[in-house]
Amino acid sequence: MSSRKAAPASGVSADKYSVLLPTYNERENLPLIIWLLVKYFGESGYDFEVIVIDDGSPDGTLQVAEQLQQIYGDDKILLRPRAKKLGLGTAYVHGLKHATGNFIFIMDADLSHHPKFIPEFIRKQSEGDLDLVSGTRYKGDGGVYGWDLRRKLISRGANFLTQVLLRPGASDLTGSFRLYKRPVLESLVSRCVSKGYVFQMEMIVRARQLSYSVGEVPISFVDRVYGESKLGGNEIVSFVKGLITLFATT
Repeated sequence: MSSRKAAPASGVSADKYSVLLPTYNERENLPLIIWLLVKYFGESGYDFEVIVIDDGSPDGTLQVAEQLQQIYGDDKILLRPRAKKLGLGTAYVHGLKHATGNFIFIMDADLSHHPKFIPEFIRKQSEGDLDLVSGTRYKGDGGVYGWDLRRKLISRGANFLTQVLLRPGASDLTGSFRLYKRPVLESLVSRCVSKGYVFQMEMIVRARQLSYSVGEVPISFVDRVYGESKLGGNEIVSFVKGLITLFATT
């Protein structure tokens, strides 16, 4: 186990953190999430870049991103758009091709994942030289805010079924706020076959199979303020099918 510690705000670190930010119809949320990322990375003193991967949003998200790039600089805000929605896994692959960091954050652009937790992710990773650090809503001070009973039951039920069937060794399988060592993310993405909400679950399961070290940081998950949730009946059916497939093949 490495004894390397995260550099404080006043210290010097050779590490660079690339944030992969897939977007679709997030024009209202993008300015605030970018501002928060710049704020918390700036205050903590870590080198970073944000890679916005917009999948042809009809609401003008890309145009907003272009304005933000002019404000913060093209060394901090990189735009790598795609013509249409092609899936979360391929968005990460696309972003990785352009990332220059040796560590990769993945998170949602809808403000459900607050960048204030980023320094804690980095500290957790560096303490144990972990391969992967995942945000958890179901451990310690973690929690969910703004969801109705239906969403909470779906999330809790999905997590419970996953724990029983797959025993993944992590408390929150469906969350998408994570920090990876770059080679680890590249390895996992190349092996995952799932799409949609099952993708994040498979990433953790594959990490366990490959004996990667996994840590968790309690986070507060807040439902989106602007825009509509992308969770629907089709996603729930796909999740169940994907869970059964993983149970049968892992």
